[in-house]
Amino acid sequence: MAAAATAGSSPGSGPGDSPEGPEAEAPERRRKAHGMLKLYYGLSEGEAAGRPAGPDPLDPTDLNGAHFDPEVYLDKLRRECPLAQLMDSETDMVRQIRALDSDMQTLVYENYNKFISATDTIRKMKNDFRKMEDEMDRLATNMAVITDFSARISATLQDRHERITKLAGVHALLRKLQFLFELPSRLTKCVELGAYGQAVRYQGRAQAVLQQYQHLPSFRAIQDDCQVITARLAQQLRQRFRCGPSSLTPALPPAECVELLLFLAHARGRLEEELRSLEAELGPSPPAPDVLEFTDHGGSGFVGGLCQVAAAYQELFAAQGPAGAEKLAAFTRELGSRYFALVERRLAQEQGGGDNSLLVRALDRFHRRLRAPGALLAAAGLTDAATEIVERVARERLGHHLQGLRAAFLGCLTDVRQALAAPRVAGKEGPGLAELLANVASSILSHIKASLAAVHLFTAKEVSFSNKPYFRGEFCSQGVREGLIVGFIRSMCQTAQSFCDSPGEKGGATPPALLLLLSRLCLDYETATISYILTLTDEQFLVQDQSPVTPVSTLCAEARETARRLLTHYVKVQGLVISQMLRKSVETRDWLSTLEPRNVRAVMKRVVEDTTAIDVQVGLLYEEGVRKAQSSDSSKRTFSVYSSSRQQGRYAPSYTPSAPMDTNLLSNIQKLFSERIDVFSPVEFNKVSVLTGIIKISLKTLLECVRLRTFGRFGLQQVQVDCHFLQLYLWRFVADEELVHLLLDEVVASAALRCPDPVPMEPSVVEVICERG
Repeated sequence: MAAAATAGSSPGSGPGDSPEGPEAEAPERRRKAHGMLKLYYGLSEGEAAGRPAGPDPLDPTDLNGAHFDPEVYLDKLRRECPLAQLMDSETDMVRQIRALDSDMQTLVYENYNKFISATDTIRKMKNDFRKMEDEMDRLATNMAVITDFSARISATLQDRHERITKLAGVHALLRKLQFLFELPSRLTKCVELGAYGQAVRYQGRAQAVLQQYQHLPSFRAIQDDCQVITARLAQQLRQRFRCGPSSLTPALPPAECVELLLFLAHARGRLEEELRSLEAELGPSPPAPDVLEFTDHGGSGFVGGLCQVAAAYQELFAAQGPAGAEKLAAFTRELGSRYFALVERRLAQEQGGGDNSLLVRALDRFHRRLRAPGALLAAAGLTDAATEIVERVARERLGHHLQGLRAAFLGCLTDVRQALAAPRVAGKEGPGLAELLANVASSILSHIKASLAAVHLFTAKEVSFSNKPYFRGEFCSQGVREGLIVGFIRSMCQTAQSFCDSPGEKGGATPPALLLLLSRLCLDYETATISYILTLTDEQFLVQDQSPVTPVSTLCAEARETARRLLTHYVKVQGLVISQMLRKSVETRDWLSTLEPRNVRAVMKRVVEDTTAIDVQVGLLYEEGVRKAQSSDSSKRTFSVYSSSRQQGRYAPSYTPSAPMDTNLLSNIQKLFSERIDVFSPVEFNKVSVLTGIIKISLKTLLECVRLRTFGRFGLQQVQVDCHFLQLYLWRFVADEELVHLLLDEVVASAALRCPDPVPMEPSVVEVICERG
């Protein structure tokens, strides 16, 4: 029994096992565990399974195979193995299972400490973050207190600060005036002491002011004195320079004489000649070269010469130190401002073109050429001035492209107007509204993409100024996105809304079909186009600016509101057109002496025809919409003065002469309990809602016109026939057929109230007349 127990519990005691015992099988167990790990990580399937790679991987009897089938395996063992071998296989399986369990426990125990350590680390991080949050809250509180104190101090000292600033300005002005009044004496003293360089600097500082205010007597006198002293100074300098080095005093070296008398004067002459050559190219008589040639000429001539002058000056007169550098910087700023003015004049002539490629290349060369003098003469600020010119031109180009988009949109509207008028003029069918809408949308989108591609040249990597902060931030966000794209979308909505404000009847000269097309265009922009355009803009112009921008939802809401206003105005215009026909047909007819009706009036047929045409027109751009369930007798109902119990109660007393007031009283009481019809209710974006609004306006107009007339017996019957004819066709256009019934009931009832002899026509006769009509 003990031996059997030992055989059952020991992994090496079964028959057929290795005779060396458990010590010999320990390496095999480790090898199989290592193979299982390799199998888990997909390193070596054959080694991980503990078997050679020879057996078929599709064998269902392979214990370590992916397609192992236990039923097939057991059936094979029962057929091929005796009982003893079956028992040995069972023992071997139990051993392997225990080995695997032991290996799994070992893996878990080895990683347990790591799991515990990770848990402690996470818990510690949570505690640290809580402390950091508390500290940040305290810091925010302290910053708020500091901000409050700073605001109080600023408010307290604001008045004093303004007074001090004003007094400082007055003091600075007085010091300048004092310098001007003392200038003749200063120049005289400098000449006496031999400080000729200082005298020239004094004269250079004051010359512009004296020239500007020379019309004042006091400044004129100072200028005259200074000119006399300066002439005497120049004469002494020339005399000392002619006498040679032996007579030169130590306070006046030869280099300073040359600099003061010859160098800058000669350099100014050369550079001014280049400027005059550039100005001649801008003259009206010869054709001006293109902007690229102009910038190349200016870069090689003026800018190149300026670099040579700066390099030679710094080499010859480096001993003068900061004073000489400041003099050279002032010289460069004066001539550079004249050069920049000429460049800006030439760039202004390019603002009318639509292609930016040549302009951007010219600006790139202009900016690159000024890098060298900008580095030599940093105090002159040439690079900053050139960058400002490039930024200003970029802003102007954005404004030009915005105007181009607006003009393109107005051109599309003009094309639509011509296309809508062409069938009526030429007598042939033109393009449908859906095709016109697609043409307008595609044309506008293509213009927007072209504008984006044109302004994208300013941010190209190969352009020297594209890495400037303006072109990496404000140009992309505020210039392109907000100024160009958002500005155009809002301008388009404002232009579309302006058609709703056109004066006069029938919407002025605006075709109703144009209103319908614009409403659908704005609705399409709200649903998809705005989001697409702004996404395209953000992808092309990677914004690195934190300035606030208009959200997509805000633009979509504005476009939807524009579409709603246009569609509402379309309903009013079309309703007004039909209302005018009905009003004239009622006002121009003598209803008291009319003949017995034999036909439906032609105006009612025209109303049905126009309503059908509007239904077809709206259906080209908008979906059907939702209707209420229709009754089976909608097209068979016949209008009569006594067509309902409501009207019987209203008009039966009218035949009794002794109670004329009861009729009005019952009518007014009945109106209190009838359903109120909102004629100008909001219009939804579907065909049924549009037609419902138009029909409500038309029938309400008919009702109000009937209330202003008096009808004879045959006049009442004609109204009854007309209303029945309208009911036969109009109910199918509205969302709720009961609305048409109520309004037409009101028309017939109102005519009956205004008829001295209200004898209605038989319903069968009414039906025959309407079917024949």
